[in-house]
Amino acid sequence: MYRAFRGHQLHYRAAMGKPNVVFVLGGPGAGKGTQCERIVKTFGYTHLSAGDLLRAERRRPGSEVGQLIEKHFTEGSIVPVEITCGLLEKAMKDTMEESEVKNNFLIDGFPRNQNNMDGWNSAMGDKSNLRFVLFFDCSEEVCMKRCLKRGEAGSGRSDDNEEILRKRIVTYNDSTRAIVNHYAEKGLVRTVDASGNPDEVFEQVRAFFS
Repeated sequence: MYRAFRGHQLHYRAAMGKPNVVFVLGGPGAGKGTQCERIVKTFGYTHLSAGDLLRAERRRPGSEVGQLIEKHFTEGSIVPVEITCGLLEKAMKDTMEESEVKNNFLIDGFPRNQNNMDGWNSAMGDKSNLRFVLFFDCSEEVCMKRCLKRGEAGSGRSDDNEEILRKRIVTYNDSTRAIVNHYAEKGLVRTVDASGNPDEVFEQVRAFFS
C-alpha cells in the first residue's frame, strides 16, 4: 500500500545541513494557514501543509493512496503516518535541493497524534532540528464558525461541512491535544491566542520568530 513512499528517505548532501522545523498545530479553523503565509513573507520560511500535500496526492492521477486519503478525510480521521511523512520528506528534500539557503520549514497540521509523532521521530528525528511547536489556541465555537464560513465561500475542501468538522474536532481533542501537551512538557510549545483577527494574531506570532 505504501511502497510509493518507501523510497523517499532523505539523504541530504553535507552542504545542505539539517532542515530546521517548526510544527504548527491548532484545531481546524484556528488560522494556521493564514498565519503561515505571513511567516513565509516576513521570515522566509517554507510552508508545508500536511493537509495540502495530502489533498494534492489525493487528486494526483494514478496515486496508489488517493482513495485511502479520501476515505480518511471523509471520516474525519487521521491519515496513516507512512503516507504523510513520505510526502513531507519529499517536499523538504525538493526544496533544499533547489536552494541550499531554504532550510527553514513550517510544517502545518502535523504531528496530529502519537503515531504521527513516533513516525516522525523514527524517520526524521536525527535528520532535522525541531525548533519549537507553534500552537494556535482557539475555542471550538470560533473554529467551527470559521470553517463553515470557509466552506460557504467555496473552499473546495470536502471536509468543510458541519458533520465532518465535528468529527475532526473530536479527533483533534482526542489525539492532537496530547501531542501539544507532550511538547509543552519539554518546553517546546509557543502558544498564540488565535481568537482575534489575523493582524492581532500575527503580532503574537512575530515575537516567536524575531
